[in-house]
Amino acid sequence: MLDNNQLLRFTTAGSVDDGKSTLIGRLLYDSKSIFEDQLQAIENTSKKKGHEGVDLALFTDGLRDEREQGITIDVAYRYFTTPKRKFIIADTPGHIQYTRNMVTGASTANAAIILVDARHGVIEQTKRHSFIASLLQIPHVIVCINKMDLVDYSEETYNDVINQFEEFSSKLLVNDIRFIPISALNGDNVVNRSTNMDWYQGAPLLHTLETMHISSDINKVDARFPVQTVLRPQSENHRDYRGYAGRMASGIFRLGDEVTVLPSGFTSKIKTIDTLDKSLKEAYAPMSVSITLEDDIDISRGDMIVKSNNKPEASQDIEVMLCWLHNNAAKPRAKYSIRHTSNEQKAMIKEIVYKFDINTLERNSEDKELKMNDISKVKIRTTKPLMVDDYRENRTTGSIILIDDTTNETVAAGMIV
Repeated sequence: MLDNNQLLRFTTAGSVDDGKSTLIGRLLYDSKSIFEDQLQAIENTSKKKGHEGVDLALFTDGLRDEREQGITIDVAYRYFTTPKRKFIIADTPGHIQYTRNMVTGASTANAAIILVDARHGVIEQTKRHSFIASLLQIPHVIVCINKMDLVDYSEETYNDVINQFEEFSSKLLVNDIRFIPISALNGDNVVNRSTNMDWYQGAPLLHTLETMHISSDINKVDARFPVQTVLRPQSENHRDYRGYAGRMASGIFRLGDEVTVLPSGFTSKIKTIDTLDKSLKEAYAPMSVSITLEDDIDISRGDMIVKSNNKPEASQDIEVMLCWLHNNAAKPRAKYSIRHTSNEQKAMIKEIVYKFDINTLERNSEDKELKMNDISKVKIRTTKPLMVDDYRENRTTGSIILIDDTTNETVAAGMIV
């Protein structure tokens, strides 16, 4: 049974004019997720532009105009709900100069929708977006083969594109890839089944998104609880209460579990697990709770509570796949602040091991400069150990960001390998 409050985040990617805006518009329009006044405004604009029907692309293009004027709305987020699920769409631009935006939009996504124009098949941008989805370990990829109406809804063309994509994607680390033939413009297989493609036996896109199993995407094995703050209410009822508040990054904690506090290494047992209005017997990711321990241990923000028999690696030297997000290139051996869960330390980029050419997927170990949108493997040294997991096993405790101390801007996002 599906939890109808379960939230699915997905990102859309595709080359320019592959129909991303139209697809999102069609999803919102056919699932009746648009307010009357929005619909009225868009119908009026469509008429002014001389369109016969509603121009669905206008639902997301309001933000595109702002992008063109240079205002930094990098990733457009859209929210909608169906009776079965809540959704957040991260609409990221397709151009190569927006690699960083795709990384930003995809970093928390459960699924990626990659649009392919049925007439052009798999092109360089398709490969680039698929590579980034694989790099960010997005668990589910849905390849929507769009504009099927322009190839006479041909099953042969559809199968051709699948073969092209599968030949390329065998090199990628994606567990679940699905293919859907659609026409975003006409609504074929987006929300409703297409009568033009009887040969396609699968579900339409919305049904696929509503029924996709995402509970197992969260790591339930490695219990990790980064402490965000210490609660000392000092109220009449809670004179001696000392709770450690934060959000479960992964795994499950139960009352009485043997735990270790890192980096100090002190051990204790879980005494209570509390939320604002009740006490619980167990907590699991991504719940926000307050945990109390049987022993009085000095714990502060940035520490991590883990199970004693399952600890992350504590390390000052970490290897990271880094996406450089800033206009200014990285300064050699410059100091940055590194943020990992609730822990913040000083760090330095020690070495650039290689850079990825996102178009050819080849590694270049000659080029040692990190510029905007570059994806590189780097070695980082931190002033104090971080409690890290491999990003492939734990997206929360396996990711970091780098911050420029002088401007306080985020300059890079990374995945620990």
